[in-house]
Amino acid sequence: MIDGFDADEFVSRTLAEDLGSGGDVTSAATIPADARFTATMNCREDIVVAGLFLAERFFRATDPDVTITTDVSDGDRAPAGTVLMRLEGNARAMLTAERSALNTLQHLSGIATLARRYVDAIDGTGATLLDTRKTTPGLRLLEKYAARMGGAHNHRLRLDDGLLIKDNHVAVNGSVEAAVSRARAANAGLQIQVEVDRVSQIEPALDAGAERLLLDNMPPPVLREAVALVAGRVPLEASGGVNLDTIRGIAETGVDFISVGRITQSAPAVDIGLDFALS
Repeated sequence: MIDGFDADEFVSRTLAEDLGSGGDVTSAATIPADARFTATMNCREDIVVAGLFLAERFFRATDPDVTITTDVSDGDRAPAGTVLMRLEGNARAMLTAERSALNTLQHLSGIATLARRYVDAIDGTGATLLDTRKTTPGLRLLEKYAARMGGAHNHRLRLDDGLLIKDNHVAVNGSVEAAVSRARAANAGLQIQVEVDRVSQIEPALDAGAERLLLDNMPPPVLREAVALVAGRVPLEASGGVNLDTIRGIAETGVDFISVGRITQSAPAVDIGLDFALS
């Protein structure tokens, strides 16, 4: 489902982190080995679902015979109270998997939910929401998947996905023109994007061969000036100072893309619960 992501390895590693060497000692001490639970997982606030397939894998890892039905799919909007999953299986196994399953689902659904709020905020403007590399170390593939479930587009999964010349690259080379020239000489078919923070840098970047511009921390009036100057010659991406209060105004300037790091960096976990009963 996610290219390059090993779900089984992730589930195994996450469970090992939670169980330690002794396992779920509380459940083993208080729950009969043959006890069975039924359980209902539901969201306690309006969310966009992401990571349901992983939550299911956690329960199957501890009880291969568990019965699971899902009432929604990743990417779905789920109003508060929606049943996300129903389970029936070994009680100890369910309790053992519960926290890992919920942690993962709450985190990824939080990203998807926040991403959808940003996408909804720019609906009808023609601008596209992009995520960034501001992700939790080791969780990038999952977090970018969650952003995609919320309607964002993935941009630069890794440093080798494209050339992005930023201010530090320019400083070392002495000018935008020199940095772009070196990038073109070394380029193996990757798009060259250049970050600019002043309108005066746009023409030199384009003359040097920039194929896309990142307009950094420009207020809407300056963004409009940049859009008019470029006049469609290359795609324009706005970044910096973007939040739910500002993104609509940024989108209405005519930029093609808006990148928002906070959808992966700062999304709060959503409230999802799992209610058990003896079978």
